[in-house]
Amino acid sequence: MTTRGTGPEDVFRHGIELLLAKDFDGWVELVAEDGVFEFPFAPPGAPRRLDGKEAVRAYMTAFPDHMDLEDIPHVEIHHTRDPDVVIVEMRSEGRSVSTGRPFEMTYVVVVTVKNGLITHYRDYWNPLTALEIAGGTDAPFAGSPR
Repeated sequence: MTTRGTGPEDVFRHGIELLLAKDFDGWVELVAEDGVFEFPFAPPGAPRRLDGKEAVRAYMTAFPDHMDLEDIPHVEIHHTRDPDVVIVEMRSEGRSVSTGRPFEMTYVVVVTVKNGLITHYRDYWNPLTALEIAGGTDAPFAGSPR
């Protein structure tokens, strides 16, 4: 059995494996109880900040109602001077559940990991792409299923 590292790159890459396996509960287990997630570019109706693991869990519960994530073919991780922080550039591909259309979304994420858990996650995703994914009628990931 291989043990997973507890540094930010290891935790982030493990999180990608869990997301692609559609193990959203497992992914949430990578979040610290008091973890903070921020979405500075969130569209109207979508949360800009989630405080705590349970808020992240509620947010992720709605994820499969909006997006069928098929692949994350590009991940580039940049290390910072702070060993607990990485900056990630990535691209995801999948299909919109509501429209059936394929999508491609790019992100820049700043992730802080302490003791093997995500304590801060700042996700710069494109709200225009998110609205397009939803057919322009709803902000994806508003925290509850449609």
